[in-house]
Amino acid sequence: MSLDALFDPRSVAVVGASADPAKWGYWLAAGALAGRSRRTVHLVNQRGGNLGGVPFLPDLGSLATVPEQVVVAVPPPQVRPVVVQGLAAGARCFTVITSGGSGPQEERELAALVTSHGGRLLGPNCMGVVDTTTELRLSWGDFPAGGVGLVSQSGNLALEIGRLLARAGQGFSRFVSLGNQRDIDAADALDALIAHEATRVVAAYVEDFRDGRRLARTLAAAHAAGKPVLLLTLGRSEASGRAAASHTGALVSARAVVDAVCRDTGAILLESAGELVDTAVLLTAARHGLGQRRARGRGQAQGPGQGPCLGLSRAVPADAAGGAPASPEAARIAVVGDSGGQGALAADALAARGLDVPVLDEATRAAVAAHLPGRGGCGNPVDLAGAGEADLRNYARITRALLDGGDTDATVLTGYFGDYATANPDQTREECEVAEELAEAAGRAGRLLVVHTMARDTPALTVLREHGVPVYERIEQAATALAHATRPARATPYAPPERVPSPSRPVADGEYESVRTLLRSHGLDFPTAEFVGTADEAADAARRTGYPLVLKAMGLAHKTEAGGVALGIADETALRVAFARMRDATGAARYAVEEMAVHPHSVELIAGVRYDPAFGPVAMVGLGGVTAELLADTALALAPLTPGRARELLLSLRHAPLLTGWRGAPAVDLDAAADALCALARAASEHPELTELEVNPLLVHPGGAVALDAHGVPA
Repeated sequence: MSLDALFDPRSVAVVGASADPAKWGYWLAAGALAGRSRRTVHLVNQRGGNLGGVPFLPDLGSLATVPEQVVVAVPPPQVRPVVVQGLAAGARCFTVITSGGSGPQEERELAALVTSHGGRLLGPNCMGVVDTTTELRLSWGDFPAGGVGLVSQSGNLALEIGRLLARAGQGFSRFVSLGNQRDIDAADALDALIAHEATRVVAAYVEDFRDGRRLARTLAAAHAAGKPVLLLTLGRSEASGRAAASHTGALVSARAVVDAVCRDTGAILLESAGELVDTAVLLTAARHGLGQRRARGRGQAQGPGQGPCLGLSRAVPADAAGGAPASPEAARIAVVGDSGGQGALAADALAARGLDVPVLDEATRAAVAAHLPGRGGCGNPVDLAGAGEADLRNYARITRALLDGGDTDATVLTGYFGDYATANPDQTREECEVAEELAEAAGRAGRLLVVHTMARDTPALTVLREHGVPVYERIEQAATALAHATRPARATPYAPPERVPSPSRPVADGEYESVRTLLRSHGLDFPTAEFVGTADEAADAARRTGYPLVLKAMGLAHKTEAGGVALGIADETALRVAFARMRDATGAARYAVEEMAVHPHSVELIAGVRYDPAFGPVAMVGLGGVTAELLADTALALAPLTPGRARELLLSLRHAPLLTGWRGAPAVDLDAAADALCALARAASEHPELTELEVNPLLVHPGGAVALDAHGVPA
């Protein structure tokens, strides 16, 4: 359902309007009146009064025209009567600032009342809505205009982001405070921002994902539409209390799930308001017209970018603060500075985040050297070596040579530029003219120019920002923003699958015997096994299974640690000794006598699925066995999986070379491994009564894949 009445209503009524600047009703009323040139505004307060000569009417029933949107800022007990009155008056959109009643149930009933009349409800308990493109300001605080659309569950965070954007010369196209999301939720608001032409970058702070799969489809749609989405959420410090239940529970945290969804859908998951603003400033600059052309020299034609919006090759972030070799897909950055130290530190900061600072082509080096003192050679980073002080226009000449060279995707100018007029006001005009030339050079080249400077809020920096050139006070801000904006993204967004309906016959428990039966029915291979309760039964089963074999105690989450697994049992005597020892150690009532699976050149994986409250079944694969949590080398995706997606997960692991053939070893059967992951994910998707389902280890080898143990965690 369209949210036009939320963002650009023909008429607005503010209920609870006030003339007291200390009250919310004042800010809402004053903001509404600021848009009177575009819409009819009614102010309602049963006690009367006025604001700026506009009288307060006693109630919604006394309005001369129908209010398309009603903003409710009254005490909670009065909210429902106001909404009922508004519906009777013909209103169809309600923004509820205060809580909607005494608790969640009353708020849900309020939302149901509104939607049953074909209306929409924002909140309750929200900060309001702003659309700077339609002169709509129904919130407390200042919201600078710009190209960033923000959806937030935190009002104060939105204010912080707004202030940071303003300092960087940017601002909001739209702002939506979600509040308690009883009707309009994050996906609704994001859909509206994606379709909004003036919104160049979408930002969101979400704590409660509600229907996570729907939100994931929205993120994928944003990527397909070329609208980058920057996401903040909670969960980095979540303690994993599920480790005792399974390895999967320890490895699939809420934060890890969101991270996987963002990677699959092209969204960018960030860690702070500052990172969000830094990245947004760079991305709005790119969509302003800069950075839309790929670099030449890699067998690629010039043309529009294929990434979220920058058109740069995308960097693989470094695994450690000390940096990592740039990947073949890393964005290539030229650095130019008026200080050798600052240039070198800039190069280090970029490289530490997985970006490439390459050797420049000979033609580019020659073009740059023509403007350097002594016309000497140059490297990357380029040291101006006093050329800027000799002639400010050398900043533009040398930067233009780098932008036009074609062997890098973006140029970072670092150092002193922008501060010359501070020491010598007579240079203000010339420095501003050079800033114009820098922006024009980036625009003509179609590549991104990023400026890091020790200056702050000088006329030249204002010129740069007005022309869409991102300016940063610290080099790590510039480097981080570039790394986020050019990170790997799927060329085709991954469409999250719907949940599969639950079958009529649920699994009775999560024990190995039950889970093994379930997974075998979905095509997963297991060694031959029998389940017994006594040593004599174990000996009889062993005669049919054959030696060597494995004895396992049932009912244990971590069998190895508890002494519940004995491998390579060679004969009946050894079996009986192992059985007695295991019974004493575990007290188990039931045991598995299983064929010993031995396959040369095999690799142990862990594969699991965990039900996330918001996103449903989430599949995980990683290096397995008893070191699964120690290695923490995992990849996640929403389940069920396709064979192609399962292969991608396997190949994305840090230890993937072990699967594809390491030091001359034959490659494992990746198709069989992928099929095993698909079988597990399909089974878990069909059985939500198991909140976790795990195979560990999954033994993959050149001839196939076999599950050596499995268990589930009932809901």
